[in-house]
Amino acid sequence: MHIAILGTRGIPNFYGGFEQFAQYLAKGLILNGYQVTVYNSSAHPYQLPDWEGVNIIHCNDPENKWGTVGQFIYDLNCIRDARKRKFSIILQLGYTSNSIWGWLLPRKNTVITTNMDGLEWKRSKYSKPVQLFLKWAEKLSTIFSDHWISDSIGIQEYLMKKYALKSIYIPYGTETFETPDSRILTEYKVTAFQYNMLIARLESENNIEMILNGVVLAKDKKTFLVIGNHNTPFGEYLKSKFSHWPSIRFCGGIYNIDVLNNLRYYSNLYFHGHSVGGTNPSLLEAMGSQAMICAHDNIFNKAILAEDAFYFSKSEDVVIHLKSNNRLTLPSAIANNLRKAKELYSWDNIVSQYIKHFREIKR
Repeated sequence: MHIAILGTRGIPNFYGGFEQFAQYLAKGLILNGYQVTVYNSSAHPYQLPDWEGVNIIHCNDPENKWGTVGQFIYDLNCIRDARKRKFSIILQLGYTSNSIWGWLLPRKNTVITTNMDGLEWKRSKYSKPVQLFLKWAEKLSTIFSDHWISDSIGIQEYLMKKYALKSIYIPYGTETFETPDSRILTEYKVTAFQYNMLIARLESENNIEMILNGVVLAKDKKTFLVIGNHNTPFGEYLKSKFSHWPSIRFCGGIYNIDVLNNLRYYSNLYFHGHSVGGTNPSLLEAMGSQAMICAHDNIFNKAILAEDAFYFSKSEDVVIHLKSNNRLTLPSAIANNLRKAKELYSWDNIVSQYIKHFREIKR
């Protein structure tokens, strides 16, 4: 069985969630004896024709020259190339810029399965016209595929309600972190379990402003680390708004996973404000690094965390948690989340579920 993975900038991961997913899945499939091809952007830093046994096809990607339009051209180039080859299965990751080309996907002897990603059209960073386009793109993705995958129970329920579309639930994966090193804390001038934090893209739907408003309302003097690229219009707005509160520290983007795991592990409360999308990779990473999680109250987060977290839906809730709770308040939560990360969300388990799905759809 020859499986192709489309819809990412490529592997090894230099970009984000879907690229990380493609890297782990492709490697896992290779270890299980499958032939795997991943499509890479021509701008990807890795330019060799294979990676750890995975065949790499580089397709022209003009995004650097043409902006967003370039993403659509890149996806078109990937699909045009896939038409020339004999793949058993094509796994598409997302639909934002590729579903308009769905009618071009190869059909003869090839099965198409699509990971539907999150509710992209809900993201407030997009203008109304873009949100309308994304709704249309989502609908197209329900037409030009043979099978569908949801990485969240919430997404699975939404697809059934909206389109009467049956999708298989396979979550995202993560690794666990059990070898902390407190020396990393010195660089960030924090003391173990005496600071709070969040890690997120600085976008409004991640409720960062709500969380930081709560920090100010609580008059909390503990250091609060905000990790994420802040050199954006919204990031500049947040820095300006909270510049008067010295305990809030904008650290910028940190991409060293060992540093991130240690900061999460040694934090008092880890705030997760994501409210749009399916299984968020950073949430699973927080579970795997034994953080005490305080999450935005929505179906996506609750489907993963259940009773093993604190929840907030407004700044006043954040105030209550900062004043009343710490990582010792809910003693079972950290152990339960670590167990879930090991048993339910391990990459070995996720790869096995994809293999089962592939066998079922390509008999």
